[in-house]
Amino acid sequence: MAFGNYDKIVEKIAKYSGLNIEEVNRKIEAKRAKLSGLISQDGAAQIVAAELGINFENEQLKIDELLPGMRKINILGKIITLFPVRTFKTQKGEEGKVLNFIIADETSNIKVVLWDTNHISLIEKGEVKENDIVEISNASMRENEMHLGSFSAFKKSNKEIENVRVERIVKEKKICDFKIGDQISVRAFIVQSFQPKFFEVSKETGKKMTDDEREKGMPVERKALINIVIDDGTESIRSVLFNDNLPLLGLKDLENPERLSYQIEALFGKEMVFSGNVRKNSFFNNEEFIIDSLKEVNVDELIAQLEKN
Repeated sequence: MAFGNYDKIVEKIAKYSGLNIEEVNRKIEAKRAKLSGLISQDGAAQIVAAELGINFENEQLKIDELLPGMRKINILGKIITLFPVRTFKTQKGEEGKVLNFIIADETSNIKVVLWDTNHISLIEKGEVKENDIVEISNASMRENEMHLGSFSAFKKSNKEIENVRVERIVKEKKICDFKIGDQISVRAFIVQSFQPKFFEVSKETGKKMTDDEREKGMPVERKALINIVIDDGTESIRSVLFNDNLPLLGLKDLENPERLSYQIEALFGKEMVFSGNVRKNSFFNNEEFIIDSLKEVNVDELIAQLEKN
């Protein structure tokens, strides 16, 4: 998925303000400098747009034009993946519902989260289904997701979208340029590795076991995750790999302490291509890279890319 398409937003600011691209970029960099670099380019672009009296509240945006923190979003998209409704308990003990789905247009795709029961009921009743085109108004961005609350509008549309982007869109970035919400691919070295952590999941749901499931004697499956630190020469970032990717990293004897220690030691200095998404770790209060796929560096591909550039 692509988020924070900075160049497209700069073009829009230039179009509505009458300034040229270079002037808009200078204003954005000046704003970042004034705030001591504590704000991203995307955030600075939003501030500059607001200062110039530009807002996108009444404009229907494309998915690849969405920026983290945007509010009052209007968008048209096709539901390409629909997940089951989940229930949860609030702090007051009340029961709530939440539903996720993926929408796509011709530019990109994004995860949408519904919190309002009226919106969720449209899907529960079958009035809105997978492969339907939907119109969304007054939504907001939270990191790499679009969220709809009770003040948002959600309805089936009669409009059509051709050639929607159903494949996951991954950007190549340097670690120093990582932003929360990014879907990233990066070539980097493993510079630190920690011992794996084990946890139990339900064989039926694939999710972490609850106390209720344990009391009922539900079948469990033991899984693992491992934390590593990767570095691409610009910066390093703490990263997480889950059970299915550990063999690709070379960790195949998790239950054998002696062999596991040898395999972990062999990771240091290993160069690979890692793909995943950047999120905020609330415990450490820093950015964290969740790796969902990895592969060996292909020398022939690198040479071809260098020759192309």
